[in-house]
Amino acid sequence: MSRQLSGFRAWMWQRASAVYLAGFIVYVLAWLMFTPPGDHGALKHWLAGLGMWLATALFFLALLLHAWIGVRDVILDYVKPPGLRLAALATVFAFLLTCGLWVASILMGLL
Repeated sequence: MSRQLSGFRAWMWQRASAVYLAGFIVYVLAWLMFTPPGDHGALKHWLAGLGMWLATALFFLALLLHAWIGVRDVILDYVKPPGLRLAALATVFAFLLTCGLWVASILMGLL
């Protein structure tokens, strides 16, 4: 029962993050199509606005969560030896954590 609940919870998180990712991408593409920034400074100013900054931070958080759930489930389903499974999960986690810290440093540079 607990494994089923955990699987359903992961499925719901992945679907929720996918909806946010899709919505954000549609919004950004529409904004770029209809009000393209004149230069790098204008784009940076738009991204540094509090609302857009928070939406972008949430986008990358959702992207990392979405990636973690997807890759974790594949590893848990197909990598059977416990040591190899742990090493694979740790490697993916370290990679995603590094990517998250890199994005955080970029976003903090916008403020």
